[in-house]
Amino acid sequence: MTLLAAALDARLHAHAPYSHFQVGAALEAGDGRVFVGCNVEISSYGLTMCAERVAAFHAIAQGARGFRRIVVVTDVPRPAPPCGACRQVLWDLCGDIEITLVNLQGDSQTFSLSTLFPRPFDDHAMA
Repeated sequence: MTLLAAALDARLHAHAPYSHFQVGAALEAGDGRVFVGCNVEISSYGLTMCAERVAAFHAIAQGARGFRRIVVVTDVPRPAPPCGACRQVLWDLCGDIEITLVNLQGDSQTFSLSTLFPRPFDDHAMA
């Protein structure tokens, strides 16, 4: 299964009863394993978890480290980038990985995380 196919499949499992905005993500580790995530909405929105963070936390829980890339799939006219919280989590756990954003019409855009998140909060910010 390709990374895109894994993200498309993960999106189908999203729990989005309030926004109906289903997101799927597939994160590839350095050893080739793929970890998926979908967004999980909670009635208290602050407790909602985005697909990118679910995938990253799933990978960490399985012992994965050293990530290559992530694919994020949404059903919007333009592929949607990760929110700020996801950008920070991805930076901390994955570093400057490749992010491919895809919509259901097949439009895609690929970025490095540093392009989407040019001034992350990390050990350089504290020096």
